[in-house]
Amino acid sequence: MEESMSGIHEVAKKAGVSPSTVSNVINGRHDKMRPETKRRVLEVIEQLKYTPNVAARQLKSGQNCSIGLIIPSVANPFWGLVAHHVERAARHRGYKILICNAERDPDVETRYAEAMLGSGITGIILGSSPLSFDYLRDLTARGLKVAAFDQRVNGARDVITCGVSLNQELGGTLAAQHLIGLGHKRIATVSGPIKTNSRIGRMNGVRLAMARSGLQLPDDMIWQGGGVAGFGDLEGAELGRMGVRELLSRDNPPTGIVANNDMYALGAYAGARDLGFRVPDDISIVGFDDIVLAEIAQPALTTIRQPVPAMAEMVVRMLVAHLEGSAHADDPAFIDITPQLIVRGSTAPARVLQSA
Repeated sequence: MEESMSGIHEVAKKAGVSPSTVSNVINGRHDKMRPETKRRVLEVIEQLKYTPNVAARQLKSGQNCSIGLIIPSVANPFWGLVAHHVERAARHRGYKILICNAERDPDVETRYAEAMLGSGITGIILGSSPLSFDYLRDLTARGLKVAAFDQRVNGARDVITCGVSLNQELGGTLAAQHLIGLGHKRIATVSGPIKTNSRIGRMNGVRLAMARSGLQLPDDMIWQGGGVAGFGDLEGAELGRMGVRELLSRDNPPTGIVANNDMYALGAYAGARDLGFRVPDDISIVGFDDIVLAEIAQPALTTIRQPVPAMAEMVVRMLVAHLEGSAHADDPAFIDITPQLIVRGSTAPARVLQSA
């Protein structure tokens, strides 16, 4: 990999390492490197505003040194955070990121991916969590490499090159177990249409936790956004508000809510307030993602944390290794991340609601 040697030597001298160490950091070959060494090199790269010789790299490889990032919508702060950290990880490896908001529409995703491949971009990161990747099969046969973000890949490993995902089912299980441990027996889920693998996984996790405790998750406790078109990524907060208003207006309302993500959960706060319910005194709410708004909400939101910076670093490193031919046969192609329950103020012991 050709780089500007004067730039590398300057970075190496200031960081107190060899030029080859700097090159290894830039090109993602730092798995066996001491974390302190990697951190020091990256800090110097930032200080000196050093940029690898991407033009030389592209001339040598014939490859466009950009990566496509196709996500549902940055209107959800979770995906904005993903985009930020993916771009940061790619920049440290000399790659640019082209960000596309496709709203989980396979036709739109295909057009974006086709245009990227036509311009020489041979790697994309896909965050839409579709039920099937077949619509990308023709493009991958033509050389496109696809990294799945936040989706466990089972039967599509001939299409998907690599991937990083939270264990979605375990996340749903942790959320429901927390509510059950607080004495909640009537638990509902609030989501947009459950038509993605990640949403199905989270709902299945809730169902599993309840079954283990002798409880059921009936269909009328699974709120999916009614007739709202698309997947609800743009309207998450409003859908959460609508869903909780509907659920709490019933004769036997739930006392606990597991929301599909934090935006639905924060919208659920508003829906509960609309009807005079207090969080968490009357209704406990658990989110999913742990976006920055979760901690500053009133009350602060109990949620399932996704370690986005680490996940972004992993998926970029894995994809770049495949693009540059440096992936080893014994490297894991798919990494499953363990979710973490973050308990804050939006959940409390179940309270029996008195009939009027």
